[in-house]
Amino acid sequence: MSTTTRRIEIYDTTLRDGTQGEGFNLSLQDKLLIAQKLDDLGVDYIEGGFPLSNPKDEAFFQEMRSIKLKNARVAAFGMTRRRGIKAEEDPGMKALLAAETPVVTIVGKTSDYQVKAVMGVTLEENLKMIGDTIRLLRSAGRQVVYDAEHFFDTFRSNPDYALQTLLAAQEAGASVLALCDTNGGSMPELVAQATEAVRKQTSVKVGIHTHNDCGLAVATAQAAIHVGADHAQGTMNGVGERCGNMDLIPLIANLQLKYKLDCLRPGTLTHLTEASRYVYEIANYNLVPGQPYVGQSAFAHKGGMHVHAVQKDVSTYEHVSPETIGNTRRILVSELSGVSNIAKAGKKFDIENDKETLRKLLGKVQDLENIGYQFEIAEASFELLLRKEIGRYKTFFDLDHYRVSVLKTNNNAPISEATIKLKVGDTVEHRVAEGDGPVNALDGALRQALKNHLPAIHGVHLADYKVRVINSKDETAAAVRVTIECRREKADGTKELFGTVGVSGNIIDASWQALVDAYEYHLIHEEEEK
Repeated sequence: MSTTTRRIEIYDTTLRDGTQGEGFNLSLQDKLLIAQKLDDLGVDYIEGGFPLSNPKDEAFFQEMRSIKLKNARVAAFGMTRRRGIKAEEDPGMKALLAAETPVVTIVGKTSDYQVKAVMGVTLEENLKMIGDTIRLLRSAGRQVVYDAEHFFDTFRSNPDYALQTLLAAQEAGASVLALCDTNGGSMPELVAQATEAVRKQTSVKVGIHTHNDCGLAVATAQAAIHVGADHAQGTMNGVGERCGNMDLIPLIANLQLKYKLDCLRPGTLTHLTEASRYVYEIANYNLVPGQPYVGQSAFAHKGGMHVHAVQKDVSTYEHVSPETIGNTRRILVSELSGVSNIAKAGKKFDIENDKETLRKLLGKVQDLENIGYQFEIAEASFELLLRKEIGRYKTFFDLDHYRVSVLKTNNNAPISEATIKLKVGDTVEHRVAEGDGPVNALDGALRQALKNHLPAIHGVHLADYKVRVINSKDETAAAVRVTIECRREKADGTKELFGTVGVSGNIIDASWQALVDAYEYHLIHEEEEK
């Protein structure tokens, strides 16, 4: 492959195709958080969902209008118009236009068999459906990405018709023709052959969309890129239906580190591990230790010959430096870590060169992670930890005590009640609140105690709440990690999504830690933003 500065567009469909994977479920707030993390990483497109399919996707597009992205363009996904109806009258088209996204991705039938047997239309009518749909969207000012479903299967059986569908999309104004290995059964050599043929007979950008049913999704995507595809579609960590979509993590790393091709925003490759783990944590998925590049074991070395060699020359058992993608090297007998990530986080506080402070902070992070804390999606809790170390932390109240009770009677829903006593300045507040659950009640009591003293708390809202058992061998006595996702309204009117974490053998206390971190993070920033 050429080692020029050729650029490959990265199109992420975690929020749409990824959610078709078994057990991979995202709330609206999850989708908003992941979208912002993907934008930070530097992907070119974020596909948010199909606005006609469910209210959550419709709400996602509405919410995204108020969130300013630095790099990515949001895409809504839909199908070609229905048979026997004008494009402008089709409910699907109306929903796509109402989403107001700059990009719309349309999937169309490539398979002549499916056109006749599944859709029940002629081959000519299918071409009209493709063209009419794209022309309508283009006339409304949308960029259109065309996904050619089952392209490689049809290329084997009827290459002439497969090409006709692409030309219909191109002539109607599609800017990208994405060739889809929908069933995930194509071999890399066929993908390369078909993609090269398409490149020779079309004039717009060619893309590739692969699935992992044969364990070859990344290989087939790279085969297409090798012969000229400049647009790659996939998901974070390869989530998706059946065996998953193409995993963007190894694809991005391979393109940039092995082939020296350009993708993402400059300087963001070092955030690849962070982004991968962020998606796992948001979706409440277990990390895959052996995942290429970003897994916890990807650069882990166990005793004996390997460790001895790595300590002399890391290249003996590492194909790239773990720091290039934000991972760390681990010697399993005693984990070794650097302060680079801590230094980067402390840059805005001008401590990136204060080695003593960075070492102390790193030690605290390691100690906390050892007992179950995790800061990948709890950046607000980490910042508070950093502020405490450098003397830029501020507390706004002192807790005397809290008490939470749950009353359950036969055939009635349980009632939760929280009582809290704390001191704000010289004033003692003693409040009680009921809630749908103990955390809701505790949050309500805390808000009542603070609202007259710190009205800025009205600008922070809990968006999601997750609990994970840390040491499952202890069964119901196990410690738990609570992560809370919050939305805050900044002084300039924009919104910020952030996370906090708490760990305890008591789920209420772990929740309390995360709640307090959320309020303090918001209140500190509220003061500094004025």
